[in-house]
Amino acid sequence: MAKYKTSTGMGSHHSATMLSDEWLTPPEIIKKLGPFDLDPCSPVDRPWDTAKKHFTIEDNGLLQNWQGFIWCNPPYGRQTKYWLEKLVWHNNGIALIFARTETDMFFRYVWPWATSIFFIDGRLHFYSVKGERSKANSGAPSVLIAYGKEADNRLLNTAIKGKYIKL
Repeated sequence: MAKYKTSTGMGSHHSATMLSDEWLTPPEIIKKLGPFDLDPCSPVDRPWDTAKKHFTIEDNGLLQNWQGFIWCNPPYGRQTKYWLEKLVWHNNGIALIFARTETDMFFRYVWPWATSIFFIDGRLHFYSVKGERSKANSGAPSVLIAYGKEADNRLLNTAIKGKYIKL
């Protein structure tokens, strides 16, 4: 996920005492779902690659042409919906967001368009750009959202502990 604006509070992708809002997907998630062709919202500095190609805040991944199979761990908060909307139209990738299933964003960009969803068991611990695991969990449950046949197949067959639901 790329750095956009520092925020605080539970549900902003990390603990209430965070110093940065640039947090990375746990590497085991990427290993169990990959490989990916593109991560359109990747940090500038990252301890590991999440895809073959990365767009950072310097590239503004929302304005770029997305190609191939996408990994999207977008900036959490009000910007998340823009990334999901673009992934809806690309229809070939997986997004990782908070499982806030009652929100307008979910009703606009997940429920009518996603192929499947996968609720991750427990709360994730994200990583800093230095590769250090956060001491606190994310503060909210997470969900993987599949758009397209390949993404659905990866969620169906993942070794991640959780619950797969075909939509």
